[in-house]
Amino acid sequence: MLNKLWGIMLLAGIVVAAFTGKIGDAGTAAIDSSKEAVTLCIAMLGVMSMWTGIMNVAKRAGLIDAMTKALRPALRFLFPDIPADHVVNEYIAANMIANMLGLGWAATPYGLKAMEQMKELNEGSHIASADMCTFLIINISSLQLIPVNIIAYRSQYGSVSPTSIIGMGLIATLVSTAVGIIFATLMRKVQKKSGNRGDGAV
Repeated sequence: MLNKLWGIMLLAGIVVAAFTGKIGDAGTAAIDSSKEAVTLCIAMLGVMSMWTGIMNVAKRAGLIDAMTKALRPALRFLFPDIPADHVVNEYIAANMIANMLGLGWAATPYGLKAMEQMKELNEGSHIASADMCTFLIINISSLQLIPVNIIAYRSQYGSVSPTSIIGMGLIATLVSTAVGIIFATLMRKVQKKSGNRGDGAV
């Protein structure tokens, strides 16, 4: 679906540029953007490699396990239907920690593994469980203590103070995460009161 949308947008841009006599400008912009994209990817590669490596070191050193235990009360509250000793708790915790550090790319593998495990707990149903929906909401709202990606982007584009976004970013993501958790919790309660088993609760 996304491929189709991107195709339509590109085609529409080319058609508009042709009719307005700016097809040359569109071609120049496409070339310049391609160069900029490669430069940005190289810059981000270093940042992501460093933080992904730190996450792997933390996991091997047992820090992820320790953080998982520290997050256990929060995980029990957010995901009451998941067994306390299930491996999915580790994946969820690692995903949340990576997101808090602003490492969306590093968080993705853990998020996918968590969803796979929750699907098994959901008996392979094609309808998302309440826990799966809650996990998705938390990922979308994504509380960020250190928005590493944004800081790297701002630095790449010449920001005088790349880290000045930290305070406002923390407030914005704190509010969005709180709203998401409240919504997920309320919808779970509504679903239970309605007598349904919880699939697609939020």
